[in-house]
Amino acid sequence: MKKTSPPIAPFLPLLVGMIAISFSPILVRYSSAPVSVQGMYRMLFTVLLMLPFGIRRIPQLRLITRKDWILLGLAGFFLALHFLLWMDSLNYTSIASSTIILSLEPVFVMIGAYFIFKERLSKLALLGLFVAIVGAFYVGSGDFGISSKAIKGDILSFLGTIAVAVNMLIAKRILTRVPSFLYSLIVFAVASFCFALYNLSMDFNMTTYASKEWGVFLLLAIVPTVFGHLIFNWLLQYVNPTTISITVLAEPVGASILGIILFQEMVTSSQLIGGVLIIAGLLLYMRSEYSVKSGVV
Repeated sequence: MKKTSPPIAPFLPLLVGMIAISFSPILVRYSSAPVSVQGMYRMLFTVLLMLPFGIRRIPQLRLITRKDWILLGLAGFFLALHFLLWMDSLNYTSIASSTIILSLEPVFVMIGAYFIFKERLSKLALLGLFVAIVGAFYVGSGDFGISSKAIKGDILSFLGTIAVAVNMLIAKRILTRVPSFLYSLIVFAVASFCFALYNLSMDFNMTTYASKEWGVFLLLAIVPTVFGHLIFNWLLQYVNPTTISITVLAEPVGASILGIILFQEMVTSSQLIGGVLIIAGLLLYMRSEYSVKSGVV
């Protein structure tokens, strides 16, 4: 049952979470390690930070069914695939383009929920879907004029967004049976293991890095993961999921501003127009969600 009295006003943790996730692409850019190594340590360090708070939940593991373990494994795999593709996109395209395309996540979740969970879509939701996808293509068309390298980055971000949408759809099914903290702990551990296997298969260096790199790995775990995604999961106990969903709009805005300040990556007109279209489409979708839940036709 959802609690109604959070210990602090939800606005503050929401603000902290929105700022925290904006630093994810910035930290990825600051590391020279392969993105799969960054992803592995991001997940591993997050698990280690969570473990002291999760020890008392160990007895709950025996309540997880075999089917749910399979789903948890799939969720971890798709989360690792998301990070691998999206983080790699930052090697080819701008921070603005990569994060703008990533903000399409709710659109893909909506499409998947329609086919898997038979959730109905209102005309307003369909309009929002159309507008957001047009915006994504507009961003891509602008990058096409820059270089084929930028297009490759856009495609990687697009595929990474599909992967995280699959992860969210699995979460939607399994979180009705598995506590969110335990879900996150297991899925992060599985994702770290998937990255380790990938790094071994590619013969990537996983140990001999400078102190700066280890600092980036730790910050990736602390800032966008613990102070970002884990805070959002905690807030789901107190606020409507639609309120959490709107935070996805903060990442491209915050990350683009930081990209301008730290890397002098100016936002192009196509990124600006495409980003506005995507945000407008997502707001239409969220408006439709509110209308359906409120009984407004």
